[in-house]
Amino acid sequence: MNTLSHSFSDDVLGNLDATDIAALIAKKKATPGEVIAAAIARSKRVAPAIHAVVDECYEQAMALDHINTATPFAGVPTFIKDLCDVAGMHTRYGSASFSRVKPAKRNDRLVDQLVDLGLVVLGKSSTPEFGFICSAEPGPEVGEPTRNPWNTQHSAGGSSSGAAALVAAGVVPIAHAADGGGSIRIPAAACGLVGLKPSRGRIHPAKLFKSQLVRIATDGVVTRSVRDTAHFYSEIEKLHYNTKLEPVGTDIRPLSRKLRFGVVIESVRGLGIDASTQQAMEKTTALLSSLGHHVEAMQIPAPDTIAEDVVHYWQMNAFLSKKVGGKAMDPSFDPSRLTPVSHGLAAQYSRSILRTPGVLYRLRKSYSDYAKIFHSIDILVTPCVNHVTPKIGHLSETLDCDTLFGRVRQWAGFSAYANVTGGPSISLPLSHNTPTNLPIGILFNANHGCDRLLLELAYQLEEAQPWRKIQDYG
Repeated sequence: MNTLSHSFSDDVLGNLDATDIAALIAKKKATPGEVIAAAIARSKRVAPAIHAVVDECYEQAMALDHINTATPFAGVPTFIKDLCDVAGMHTRYGSASFSRVKPAKRNDRLVDQLVDLGLVVLGKSSTPEFGFICSAEPGPEVGEPTRNPWNTQHSAGGSSSGAAALVAAGVVPIAHAADGGGSIRIPAAACGLVGLKPSRGRIHPAKLFKSQLVRIATDGVVTRSVRDTAHFYSEIEKLHYNTKLEPVGTDIRPLSRKLRFGVVIESVRGLGIDASTQQAMEKTTALLSSLGHHVEAMQIPAPDTIAEDVVHYWQMNAFLSKKVGGKAMDPSFDPSRLTPVSHGLAAQYSRSILRTPGVLYRLRKSYSDYAKIFHSIDILVTPCVNHVTPKIGHLSETLDCDTLFGRVRQWAGFSAYANVTGGPSISLPLSHNTPTNLPIGILFNANHGCDRLLLELAYQLEEAQPWRKIQDYG
């Protein structure tokens, strides 16, 4: 049985994306208060079904006495992933180990940037513990699993689980997300959204990511339309511009020239894909060819060591979180309450710590190695994940480490490559699995700084093959 849950209705939000909602407010056809009230009502309506909000500030949002209507997203409601501080709210990093944490005194700098764009924060969205895995399915001491609005028997992906579920369900049109191994793109793929992991350094990092030994993780957003994603990156670039990267710029249009695409269907470690994902890739390559692009099959251009190096890096992050969580995040941290996967990854790192210098060297070197791929192609195309989004329970955080992390590796075999190399990567919901009524996302990866190229391509594909809308199903 498929269970659909969304909040789209004939209220002031309708089916509008963030760009249209901001325009509605700017033209005084709706007030920020009306928009915020509608989003809050929608959130409450779907909360019992999707469990995507872990803390809310609805009263504070409604009480805002001034919104700068000159900002690009003035009055547009959003949620912040529970890895960033929002003044007056709890930051628990998806973990029971912060159960006694006090409300944050100030916003994370990343949150301030979003507020400076005019976005109005309604609360915190769910994430698995520290964003380590790709589904928010905690134990009872944290809360209910976050469910996919397209089919609530299934995961919403992750680690930006709540963000994707809220946007897909129509609660808000845009939500903060963060990606350390696919955590923007995997939930976007699972929930039928647009998810761009920007080039390394494109966005000023959140506090949690500033001290990374290799800058694998980055912040971003998930949206329902390409133009919202493009508009977001065009505008946030005005607040923080990295001169080492080609600008995203404004007035982004659908791609009008022909490109060379390299298509990969087998991930690192030789992991294949299921029949539905295979069919989705075939449809995508046919679409690209019909648009006049050159498409050719290739092997993933990554060394065999990369998968184990990424795992070692995650193990190191778990080890450091366990050892210094009280100093780095909050004094209330209680490591005894960490999930089995965090304990397990930390223990595995302690047995392989001597590998770290070599791992860090290879991960850093992959930045320049990646650029060489694009001498012969313009875009690298892969599935987002290896198989259709699993049911709730398959990636439960209550499972033992070997079982859970083994399943994560079997599902998320493609997305971490862009995190390691630092290149931009976008997931687009170009296909659909009919038996489960779940979207299937395809990844498009480009050279460093070529975020605009990916957005131009995304516009072209959205125009050529508009993706399905959840509200069309009931």
